[in-house]
Amino acid sequence: MSANPNQAEVLVIDDEIQIRRLLRLILEEAGFRVREAETGQAGQNEILRHNPDAVILDLGLPDQSGVEVLKRIREWNPVPVLILSIFGEESRKVEGLDAGADDYLTKPFGANELIARLRVLLRRVKPAAAVSNFRFGRIEVDIGRHRVTKDGQPLKLTSTEFALLVMFVTHRDVVLTHRQILRKLWGPNAEEQTHYLRTYMLRLRRKLEDELSEHRYFQTESGIGYRFLSDQ
Repeated sequence: MSANPNQAEVLVIDDEIQIRRLLRLILEEAGFRVREAETGQAGQNEILRHNPDAVILDLGLPDQSGVEVLKRIREWNPVPVLILSIFGEESRKVEGLDAGADDYLTKPFGANELIARLRVLLRRVKPAAAVSNFRFGRIEVDIGRHRVTKDGQPLKLTSTEFALLVMFVTHRDVVLTHRQILRKLWGPNAEEQTHYLRTYMLRLRRKLEDELSEHRYFQTESGIGYRFLSDQ
């Protein structure tokens, strides 16, 4: 990875030369260094040789599907991956996120949103990820002490509610799919039991949100999952 966080290196895996040129222009203007690959295999080779700080991956590659490329990458490398695709259907997003993508952006896209999402992913992989205290709004989460407070007053959370909250605060601003959460908290046999998750999300929101209808911190990604919105 790049030693200088201000000069992070991004690998773009996309078979369209016009998209690669556009992304290079946007990324270099924002201060990133850029590498390119036009096939899934070439992209994997670039990751192996240069270990970039992040990857922007298209799903429609000529030699293999982007999802298959992602699954192979995840077998040996945890590099942050942002999927950039013309496929905007919920099923496609869920498939990509479940395969190991960290976020998903649909073409056409805004340059500012792309850069913002990349910076979020890069912040997540800094050494500071080992921090066990998180603050957002009036809430403080102390993972080490298994404690949550609101305005300094302890909140009573069940062990499952606490585990769910920890999963969110350690994956800020990133979409977590229903299956990812259910698999993590209840095991692989619970991946289709979304009613479990809806029940616990409602409980968590009631305890943490000032106004239940606002969804200030826990944003629902319809048909996909949830995103924790940090105000830090």
